[in-house]
Amino acid sequence: MSTIHGTHATTTTPQLADARGLTVAAARALAVLRIAFGLTFLWAFFDKLLALGYHTGYDALGNLDRFGDAAWINGGSPTEGFLKYGAKGPFEGFYHSIAGAWWADWLFMVGLLGIGLALTFGVGMRIAGTAGALLYLMMWSVYLLPDNNPVLDEHVLGAISMVVLVLAYAGDTWGAGRAWARTTLVRRWPALR
Repeated sequence: MSTIHGTHATTTTPQLADARGLTVAAARALAVLRIAFGLTFLWAFFDKLLALGYHTGYDALGNLDRFGDAAWINGGSPTEGFLKYGAKGPFEGFYHSIAGAWWADWLFMVGLLGIGLALTFGVGMRIAGTAGALLYLMMWSVYLLPDNNPVLDEHVLGAISMVVLVLAYAGDTWGAGRAWARTTLVRRWPALR
């Protein structure tokens, strides 16, 4: 970038954050995106765990029932509503068959919590990003074809974002990614990076 001061021009180069080749601003923007996605996954976990009333926590008549029967801790199913009533398209039968299954509920909730914690703190980004992208694509496939756009929707964009966060080592900025990468565990099994 060139700037003219008086009669001579000076050239400034954006400051690089590190060996990734990202500018400081780009690394910070990716960190904000990572943390925002992490908090989104954590919010979904706690909403389904406790039925906080923002998406989970309504009874069959549509009445708000915070901390009620819809809460996973009170026996509610975090997968049943979306998979049983929201599924449409070529995979409808498959999703209906697993709606509310105990193992599907457990996998979904452990996934939300693990992905949320990993993204928020910037550790285990390869596994979390891969699992997050897979979860987003599965959620996209529940409702095919989407009403607003037959190809892209927020789930596909979320999956792409997960891949970008992993490839850019987004956990290294404002996260514990660098420290995590130096642990014996991660040096031994780099997939945990």
